[in-house]
This record gives sequence, structure tokens and C-alpha cells, in this order.
Amino acid sequence: MPGKKASSADAQVIMQLYDLRREPEMRKARSWWLTEFWPNNADDFMKIAMAMGTQENNWLRQVGGYWGMAASFVLSGAVNQGLFLEPSVSGEMFFMFAKIHPFLAELRQKLDDPHVFANIEKVIKSTKFGRDRLQFVAKRVAAAKERMAARKSS
Repeated sequence: MPGKKASSADAQVIMQLYDLRREPEMRKARSWWLTEFWPNNADDFMKIAMAMGTQENNWLRQVGGYWGMAASFVLSGAVNQGLFLEPSVSGEMFFMFAKIHPFLAELRQKLDDPHVFANIEKVIKSTKFGRDRLQFVAKRVAAAKERMAARKSS
């Protein structure tokens, strides 16, 4: 990915972000997003978003907030964009965003918040690599949903 060369300070921030992802509750939240949360539309998301006080609501906000914060570091220039967009660094962000991207406009409308997931979207769409990676991951998410639906129907 072209752009400014990553510095050792960029690498340090990336490692600190990685350490935050290893915190026990964050691991649970990330696992929930990965394995259990498969929204088909904005209403599926809203059920969790409006269920304040539930574990799932906490996890929804924790993971979304984490990746939004990390993306803000890139947008502000505090972290090298090319390093951050490496799949080994932010692959999970792409996966999470691919799950909600198809209905993001409706989600923003229902939440009455045009900035929901905006930093994540800006970072992902800011480069050709990011846009291509999102398409690639979105296909994988769609295929996983199809496999789950096929298992349920058989």
C-alpha cells in the first residue's frame, strides 16, 4: 500500500491496539461479533442496539467503539494508514463492517446518527486496497450466511 512509510511509533501503537484486543471481556465481545452476531438488516442490529444493559448490547458497543477509535487514529494521522489496513492488523474490522455495510444508510437513519461507523467507513474506503478488501470480505460474509441458512433448513 502506497503512502508514508510506517515508523516504529506506528508499530508501537499497533501493538498496543493488539494488546487491548486481548483483554478478556473484549475477547468475548469479539467472539460474539465473529460467531453469533449475524444481522440481516437494520432491524436485527437495532434489537441489540436498543437492548441497553444486556451483554450483547455491551459487546456491540465495545467492538464498534474499539474499531471506530482505532480508525480515528488513522484519520487523524496518529497511525500509518497502510500499516493499519494490513489484514493482520485490521482484518476483523473489515469483517465486522462487512456485516453491517449493506444496511448502513438505514441504520444511520434509524439511529438518527449520520456518524455511526463513519470513521471505520472512511478508513476502509479511503484506499483502493480498502475498498477491494471490503468487497472480498463481504463475499465471505455472504457465503457464511448462506452456509448457516442451509444448515438451518436441512
